[in-house]
Amino acid sequence: MSQISTVVGIVADLLRGAGGLQARLNDTAEAEALPPLNISAGQVVTQNLPPDLAERSAGSKYPCVHVYCEKAVNQMREKSRTFSGHAAMAIEARVSSDRLESLDAQITVLVDAVTSTLDQNRGDWGAGVFYGGTYEVGFAPVKHGGKNFMQTATVTFNLEISR
Repeated sequence: MSQISTVVGIVADLLRGAGGLQARLNDTAEAEALPPLNISAGQVVTQNLPPDLAERSAGSKYPCVHVYCEKAVNQMREKSRTFSGHAAMAIEARVSSDRLESLDAQITVLVDAVTSTLDQNRGDWGAGVFYGGTYEVGFAPVKHGGKNFMQTATVTFNLEISR
């Protein structure tokens, strides 16, 4: 399904690009008077990889963001297209700290930056991909991992695709 990997790449490029995730992180941290969070392009990963496996195999650097497709539905609405339907996308934000107190602020700033980036990019993303503007955020409980404690939040949204 090269259609799906292309769409995952489009979402990751949106987050990595100028005016994307890092710009929103800077704005949010400044507005909330919090220490800045820095995410390099390498910390935006296009893979659905559980945190424990990511740490063992790739040596995750925190904070990080994983972009992946949870589900794709080809509804064949346009008969002349190879794919016309929607993809359920996920952006999973992960933060880690040696202190519990700092996790909540970090995950909140990171989720705000992700949703802000999505809000700023409603509409046509080109290449037959359209984002309507809705999303859902789910927060997971704090777990052991990373630098000692880790928390994740997942932003899910649908993209309409006609390729």
